[in-house]
Amino acid sequence: MTAHRTVRLLFSLLAGLLLAGTVATTAQAEDGYRFWGYYQWTNGAWAFSQKGADAYVPADGGVEGWRFAVGGAKPRLPRAAGDFDAICGKTPAETGKKRVALVVDPGTPEDAVTGDTPAQPTGTCVVTDPKSNGAQVLAAVAPVRIEKGLTCGIAGYPSKGCGDQVKSINVPATDAPVTLQVGPAVGSTAVQPTPAASSKDDSGAPWTGIIIAAVVVVLLGGGGFVLNRRRTAAK
Repeated sequence: MTAHRTVRLLFSLLAGLLLAGTVATTAQAEDGYRFWGYYQWTNGAWAFSQKGADAYVPADGGVEGWRFAVGGAKPRLPRAAGDFDAICGKTPAETGKKRVALVVDPGTPEDAVTGDTPAQPTGTCVVTDPKSNGAQVLAAVAPVRIEKGLTCGIAGYPSKGCGDQVKSINVPATDAPVTLQVGPAVGSTAVQPTPAASSKDDSGAPWTGIIIAAVVVVLLGGGGFVLNRRRTAAK
């Protein structure tokens, strides 16, 4: 009887330890961070980058992604597909350059820092040097705030903070897909914008005055010459 009680006691202690470990793991998994994640579009899906943006060199035709979100062990992916043709399809290839499609997803209002409002996710075709790394591709599109080697802000978002810890996060199982706002290509020299004609051209005004003054002088001088000839003839 004593042996049975001993075995039951050991099983109870073991079950208690396992339960305590499960509770601790669950509590730890509920904590997360608010940060910009860096991704590459690979085999039709987003993959969390195994290298930092300054150490990864995307290939010509590659697709880079950035997503701001509150996340834990599971990465929060960009909510739009990395469609190279949709982003770079209208940008012609250039000799000695590479084209990289860049997706920047600021996330949802629930991901935002208090007081900030996320902008619409964007897609931009970056035409750049073949040796440009991911950080240089991003910097070609928007100002980047770097703190302690981390990408903390893109285009001024978020306005503050960097990789801050968030307690008891509530992460949705999936994010609803979004449509990218595709803007003009960056870094391309194939198409240069035509400067808009100014409605007011002040640069010609002084010369116009000088020409008019010169004409007046000539006319006055000619009139005086004719008048002098008439006076001479009268004498």
